[in-house]
Amino acid sequence: MAGRRGGGRSRMDLRREADALEAREREGEEAVETDEDEDEEEDEDEEEGEEGDAEGSGDDDGAGDDEDSDDEDAPKKKKAKKKAAPKAKAPAKKRTRAVKEVRKRATWVVFDNAGKRAGVFPFPQKAEAEKLLAEKIEEKKTTFYIQLVKEDITE
Repeated sequence: MAGRRGGGRSRMDLRREADALEAREREGEEAVETDEDEDEEEDEDEEEGEEGDAEGSGDDDGAGDDEDSDDEDAPKKKKAKKKAAPKAKAPAKKRTRAVKEVRKRATWVVFDNAGKRAGVFPFPQKAEAEKLLAEKIEEKKTTFYIQLVKEDITE
């Protein structure tokens, strides 16, 4: 095991030790469970043998009709529940939200120097927007400009 400069063990070393310990514990639990299962099977075999001796009439044709009537008279046995091994959970998937597609419309907008809109024209009418731009520049002797703007369509 490689240590770090400070003399302590690295996180990877500690993780390996923990994994090895868990594996040993699981092996021990499986061995205990298999022993219990074998004991239960032996107990059931012994009880069936005793019931066969008690009947002892000798009319054992293997039809199974006699066994059904014995099941009604005998108290029902509850089987021991097996302990389920802890299951590893699958990593949670990140949820991604579907982006809602927003339709947009392209328009030509004439702005003044302060950024205020002086006129808005649909995309195919660029010539009209340029004509308004020229008129505004001559009329007010200030700066105007034209820009393509994509606006959301609201229905």
